[in-house]
Amino acid sequence: QVQLVESGGGLVQAGGSLRLSCVASGRSFSSYFMGWFRQAPGKEREFVAAISQSSRNTYYADSVKGRFAISRDNAKNSVYLQMNSLKPEDTALYYCARGLIGSRRTNDYGDWGQGTQVTVSS
Repeated sequence: QVQLVESGGGLVQAGGSLRLSCVASGRSFSSYFMGWFRQAPGKEREFVAAISQSSRNTYYADSVKGRFAISRDNAKNSVYLQMNSLKPEDTALYYCARGLIGSRRTNDYGDWGQGTQVTVSS
């Protein structure tokens, strides 16, 4: 069973930046798509970004396009989310997830981390 551990969340002012990290245990990290999702209180979990196995393809939600960047380092079993120009509406619990296909749907990701909290103050 893979374990995904996120880090890098925190409290930041609007306009600031944060970089989230997610480290996966086990082998075969490079065989999987990796995604970032977020969930704000009272709302459903939503797609943020995803990256293909070789980093050739990346996908973003419209709400973060141009502000967030997803990347990965297969040698370190890690995926990252650089978040710039943060807005109060970006406040949420951010999760990384592992899947077999590139998808924006939570159901297509079988393994999830526990999440890291991002809070953006106005």
